[in-house]
Amino acid sequence: MSGGKVTLTIDGIDIEALPGETIWSAATRNGIRIPHLCHNPEPGYRADGNCRACVVEVDGERTLAASCIRNVEPDMRVATASTRARASQRMIFEMLMADQPERGRSHDPDSRLWRWADELGLASSRLPCGQTGDRDDSHPAMSVFRDACIQCTLCVRACREVQVNDVIGMAHRGYRSRIVFDCDDPMGESTCVGCGECVEACPTGALVESALVDRDGVASAMQLEETHSVCPYCGVGCQLTFLTRDDCIVAAKGRNGPANRNRLCIKGRFGLDYVHHPDRLLRPLLRRADAPKDEAGDIDPANPLTHFREASWDEVLEAAAAGFRDIRARSGPRALAGFGSAKGSNEEAYLFQKLVRTGFGSNNVDHCTRLCHASSVAALLEGIGSGAVTAPFTAVEQADVIVVIGSNPTENHPVAATFFKQAAARGAKLIVMDPRGTALGRHATHMLKFRPGTDVAMLNAMLHVIVTEDLWDEDYVERNTENFENLRTHVTRFSPEAMAAVCGVDSGTLREVARLYANAGAAIIFWGMGVSQHVHGTDNVRCLIALAAITGQIGRPGTGLHPLRGQNNVQGASDAGLIPMMYPDYQPVDQAEAHERFEKAWDTRLDSQSGLTVVEIMHAIHAGEIRGMYIMGENPAMSDPNLSHARAALARLDHLVVQDLYLTETARYADVVLPASAWPEKTGTVTNTNRQVQMGRPALKPPGDAKPDWWILCEMANRLGLDWRYRAPRDVFEEMAALMPSLANIGWDRLAQQDSVTYPCDDANHAGQDIVFGDGFPRPGGRIRLVPATPSPPDELPDSEFPLVLCTGRQLEHWHTGVMTRRAQVLDQREPEAVAFLCADELEQIGTAPGDLVRIATRRGMIEIAVRCDNSVPPGMVFVPFCYAEAAANLLTNPALDPDGRIPEFKFCAARVSAVSTEAGAGARQ
Repeated sequence: MSGGKVTLTIDGIDIEALPGETIWSAATRNGIRIPHLCHNPEPGYRADGNCRACVVEVDGERTLAASCIRNVEPDMRVATASTRARASQRMIFEMLMADQPERGRSHDPDSRLWRWADELGLASSRLPCGQTGDRDDSHPAMSVFRDACIQCTLCVRACREVQVNDVIGMAHRGYRSRIVFDCDDPMGESTCVGCGECVEACPTGALVESALVDRDGVASAMQLEETHSVCPYCGVGCQLTFLTRDDCIVAAKGRNGPANRNRLCIKGRFGLDYVHHPDRLLRPLLRRADAPKDEAGDIDPANPLTHFREASWDEVLEAAAAGFRDIRARSGPRALAGFGSAKGSNEEAYLFQKLVRTGFGSNNVDHCTRLCHASSVAALLEGIGSGAVTAPFTAVEQADVIVVIGSNPTENHPVAATFFKQAAARGAKLIVMDPRGTALGRHATHMLKFRPGTDVAMLNAMLHVIVTEDLWDEDYVERNTENFENLRTHVTRFSPEAMAAVCGVDSGTLREVARLYANAGAAIIFWGMGVSQHVHGTDNVRCLIALAAITGQIGRPGTGLHPLRGQNNVQGASDAGLIPMMYPDYQPVDQAEAHERFEKAWDTRLDSQSGLTVVEIMHAIHAGEIRGMYIMGENPAMSDPNLSHARAALARLDHLVVQDLYLTETARYADVVLPASAWPEKTGTVTNTNRQVQMGRPALKPPGDAKPDWWILCEMANRLGLDWRYRAPRDVFEEMAALMPSLANIGWDRLAQQDSVTYPCDDANHAGQDIVFGDGFPRPGGRIRLVPATPSPPDELPDSEFPLVLCTGRQLEHWHTGVMTRRAQVLDQREPEAVAFLCADELEQIGTAPGDLVRIATRRGMIEIAVRCDNSVPPGMVFVPFCYAEAAANLLTNPALDPDGRIPEFKFCAARVSAVSTEAGAGARQ
């Protein structure tokens, strides 16, 4: 051994290996290839050594060693291709090949088994064919062919240890043993969540994507092109590879990106065919003179020509710009507003906010962050000086305690959830706090199902314990915080015993969890919209900031504060300035220095007054103050609260221009519709929830006459009197980098080469800072400001007329307003109809059964929807996903706003649920 290394000889070559490294790993690292099947050298997989394909000969040993599980030893002499080792390897493959379908009719002729057979010079097996296995096509995306299964258990490890779903296992004994799903159920009827990890791991074609085989299960003969990009769905930012043929996405596979390490969820792997849906807009549209707008907006997206006519790009762009110019001249710049998108690129978000500010002349620009994490950003900017996360979700690998509150990551951020589940499996304490029992709760050491809307009471009780039991970090508080004494005095009023009656969590549990968090060597907090979408959402986050700050759980590995961001580029869009009170990089529009800087950079006079937010813009339309809007890739006719009010506002506009992929619910109110590009058709960057700026590349061309969004924005800007000369997204990124300190040392060429760089980044060779604020905070004095919060009730409480609490959210298979996922075949097949969730007790009180229709009413509206029994939903609550246009949950929701973040209270309003029945005396929950 030298310098902690192990020296050994492999195939006559002297090499150095790391202590504890396997022979296979050391050999592979030095360019020596050893056959392998059951071993998958990818992140998260452990070696198992059961197929014996990787056996090698070790000098002085009687038996051959499985190199994937045998560790190196000093002075070991190994032969990977000796006569004896090679004979054994070949025999292993011959035995396995004997039970395989012949290669010409195999399910994956390019599988690892067949590639290694080629390398070993084996075209066929001399052994008789064994028993064939059955076929399972019950899942809409994946096929199971047991005639190709070699029982290597890679799929078991993929499901149980990498994705931590524990659906696949081995059952039966002897020659009857086989891979099964749950209790030997068909795959499509099991609890499989469709992540496809098993498909990517399988070395033989026993598990394959259904799209890659024909009706007979034979691999389709197709040459697929590969394009490396990023998933278009949630804020996790999984890197993936689009597999295309003839300008069509056939499949996708995960890549080893910093956020996903090859993993994907059902949406990222099987939900990309939305780009090919027949509803796709292929031509620019102008509203017909004989089709005036009405509040119903009842237009078939598959047949827009009932209300629109096709036109040339010159005609529609001129019509769009002329409408804006006319309103600007008649009513002033503040009569115009724009909603940009968190589903496009950073460059598009930047151009959109710049167009509104310089072309319209106001700061009335916003996007969906207002509806998801605006309160989180408000509290973080106030307390820490930055709205981004302090640590990536992968920091759980160094955490002793993990708190997840108001979030359902197994459905909303499934790949991030795999890291949480893995951390719990290795022994980290996982504390889940949510009124609903989420799937993550199965892995938790503590599951706190607190009463909806009582977050501040529960968190103040934890702060009380930490302060009164002297569990706070005195040195950290003294060096890094301000206003501690105020907070200390404030929380003494909120003992666990007093707050237990408010939040519904017993005082003993509150004390235990507070002590566990405070005493942890490293603890990290994650939260979602269950925290932020309340009228007291900013107060909720203030409490979370205080918990981390007074215990010193910020700025070190395994610690931090992380609001899990919703859409694929909501972090980047916010960074790029797509918010009404901030220029790019959160530079306030009413701050003289920032105002002057951007006026100079953009060579335009700018409005120094903050603009209106999403919901405020809708109110301003009804008040006659906003007359025209430009909406790019947003769907407020589905995403706004109190949709009747929002849709009526859209119908009232003098001029509405919508740029999107389909005739969305919002586009049906448009005067001009601009067909845009989908994410797999874009070049550009996005920034995920971890602050990782990542490069997206186009796998397809936009269909028909659809155009790249950046091109449309430039054409619109020039028709509004601006002189934009961007030639490509790269030009836009370089302008952004010059104005945004967060992008320092992250160049376009670097991203093109490396795919991902985390901000902040110290220099051009630095990978970026995953963990920030270890040496102070970007606030005056460099300290966290602690802001006490007093418990307050939701805006609207249940009563005798509306006795339940309505909570809205997302489902695993569908995303946001369903524009994309409900046009993805596999996703819509898995969840094809609108559904609400109630516990068994509530269903019994209502007098209805799972699958029946119920009527849900609030003070704002009513929907009819099928019901599903879900005992994770507590009594007194009904949960409704907001992605279903035919039963739009946001027709019901309360538009009351958080006073700081100005985010609506989507997570709480009073509701009534009744059975829909033709029989007299149909039940109602009164």
